[in-house]
Parts: sequence; C-alpha cells; structure tokens
Amino acid sequence: MKTVLSALLCGLLFGAGLAVSGMMNPEKVLGFLDVAGAWDPTLAFVMGGALAVTIPGFVLLKKRAGPVFSPEFSFPTRRDIDPKLVIGAAIFGVGWGIVGFCPGPAVAALGSGMMEIVIFFAAMLGGMVIYRVTMDR
Repeated sequence: MKTVLSALLCGLLFGAGLAVSGMMNPEKVLGFLDVAGAWDPTLAFVMGGALAVTIPGFVLLKKRAGPVFSPEFSFPTRRDIDPKLVIGAAIFGVGWGIVGFCPGPAVAALGSGMMEIVIFFAAMLGGMVIYRVTMDR
C-alpha cells in the first residue's frame, strides 16, 4: 500500500509540475523548440530547475543504504548506444517537435478532455503496439 500511495503522490506532483511549467501546452513547447523563429526560452528555466533539484537529489540518494518503499534501488545499468536507442530517440524527438507533446504531458493533459490530446494519446498507444508487435517477431 505504501508503494502505491507513494507512486500516486509522485505522479500527482509530476503532473502538477507539468501543468505549472507549461509543458502540457504544445504551443509553449513548440515555441521553445523554434530556436530559429519566435523562440520562447522559458522552458530552459524549467529544465534548469529540474536539474537543480535532481542532481543534488541523486547525490543524496546514492548515500542511502536503500530506498524507503522498495527492497532495492533500480538504477539503469546499460551504457551502450545501439541502433534501436538512436532510432527511438530520433522518432521521439521528431514526434515531440511536430506535435509539442511527449508521453508524460500527454497523459497529464488527458484530463482536459481535449479531442486533440485524446487523438494524440491513441496514436501514441498505437505506436507502442506496433513497436511491440514488430519487435517481438
């Protein structure tokens, strides 16, 4: 129960951060990505703030003996860069640049009920299914 409650609280905090920062607004994101046009640098401050919290957080985290709600830490172990990673990152970046949404803000924005977000979310799930079907072969 502690794990579920912890996940819920983290998700709510993440969603609130996305809403406050403007990351759920595709126009804001596209304005940030438009460095050759009407560039909106405000999301750079969001990224800077995230790094200012995350970096010291990881330093403190690594000094702990273990996590609070899990038997062990779960840090990434792979360090190699393979074609699947590069292609996936490129598809993610192009999609983000075209639409102004990535998965986190899209899930958080679903609550708005806007049809464009529902369509994006359905297309995102469809892409995940297509990946799963083609990669499992």
